[in-house]
Amino acid sequence: MASWQQWLAKGDVKTHQTSKQEVDNLRALITRDLADAAVTGLSADRRFATAYNAALQAGTIAIACSGYRVSARSGHHRVTFEAAALAIGANAIPLSDYFDACRRKRNVIDYMTSSVATDTEAEEIVLKAQEFHAIVETWAKNVYPILF
Repeated sequence: MASWQQWLAKGDVKTHQTSKQEVDNLRALITRDLADAAVTGLSADRRFATAYNAALQAGTIAIACSGYRVSARSGHHRVTFEAAALAIGANAIPLSDYFDACRRKRNVIDYMTSSVATDTEAEEIVLKAQEFHAIVETWAKNVYPILF
């Protein structure tokens, strides 16, 4: 796993000062996406991709609280999950690895073909996104209470 200094040097992240408003806006996206991903009438693909986005935004909160923003360039989703794990620590690494694996499937769903995710996979990623969001919120409240 790279360090903040390595990502800065490569241009993968930039320093950034977040605000309570920014974090609240990200939380609103997560709440919306988790609610949408729980709608059983949606396709498994759409539920999967929407839950993935909720997890991505949760990772963005961890990075923003740490004083950084991931650069908008190729590989930024991978960097987001790795950087979130760096910020939060060991208990986020298994979920970071899980979402990195999901990143490839989400890419196929959004850009290549349909009927990729199963209902079981969609249900699993919804639960994992909820778990990741809870980990990020607990960590951020303990480390950066001023943003809550």
